[in-house]
Amino acid sequence: MTNKATPYGQKKQLSTESLSVSQLLHEGEAMFVEHGIYFGHGTDSAWDEAVSILSYVLNFPPNADRSLMTNIPTAEQVVRIRSLFGRRVEERIPAPYITGQAWFCGLPFVVDHRVIIPRSPIAALITSYFEPWLPCNPKRILDLCTGGGCIGISCAYGFEEAEVILSDISVDAIAVANINIGNHQLEKRVVAIQSDLFEGLKGRDFDLIVSNPPYVDQADLSSMPEEFHHEPELALASGFDGLDFTRRLLQEAYEYLSEDGVLIVEVGNSGAALELAFPAVPFMWFEFAEGDSGVFMLTQAQLAEHREIFA
Repeated sequence: MTNKATPYGQKKQLSTESLSVSQLLHEGEAMFVEHGIYFGHGTDSAWDEAVSILSYVLNFPPNADRSLMTNIPTAEQVVRIRSLFGRRVEERIPAPYITGQAWFCGLPFVVDHRVIIPRSPIAALITSYFEPWLPCNPKRILDLCTGGGCIGISCAYGFEEAEVILSDISVDAIAVANINIGNHQLEKRVVAIQSDLFEGLKGRDFDLIVSNPPYVDQADLSSMPEEFHHEPELALASGFDGLDFTRRLLQEAYEYLSEDGVLIVEVGNSGAALELAFPAVPFMWFEFAEGDSGVFMLTQAQLAEHREIFA
């Protein structure tokens, strides 16, 4: 038989007794390497992917002590772990959708197929409090295209006096964001609003607008690994060059920023197309220790100065 499930099915018939956490992790790692799954939704290796699934089943804390490697799961737990390993291989579902949880800025977030899985390098800016680019602690923050709310909620932890709005065009995404607001007990300072760009935010201004919008261009979307196709296309695709949404954002953002406000946006691989489209605009591109790129900043004054170019 050539069915890929056959080797996995045979493994399930092995004894589930006296298998250690370490043995199960090595089993998962080998399976993931053999089947060539794609990483990039919170992990970057087969080992870390196996750890995330096993930790979910065994309810291990993040950064669990290595002494747990010798633990012996129950037979039922072994069957469950192997089942999820198999699902990860056979269905190409990213691990956070299997576990229903993702981590961002060291915080847990509920995720499912209604939202993309958080993985933005903007996390590094949040944990450094956007220093030195913010002139002062922001009083009002907008997380535009919020998805499950990870960026805005993480900002709320960093700026404890700030009011934070999470905004997204997707009603489904807003539902997930509200779950995360409740889980983090931030209802008094964080609110989720369904809005297409700024349509539902008229009359407001912000000291910081931060956005991880859809920015995948047509060519990249058609060639993405299968794992990405489990995520909502609405949160990924943005036209031929990946800039359909970003162009609209640049046209209008200055009206919703305070005088000293700043706009920070992730555009990923579409950064080159953005520079080509607006060569006169002084985008400030962040550099990240991990090697990530594609995140820019513009001030309110810069956006206002170049508004005719964006129109």
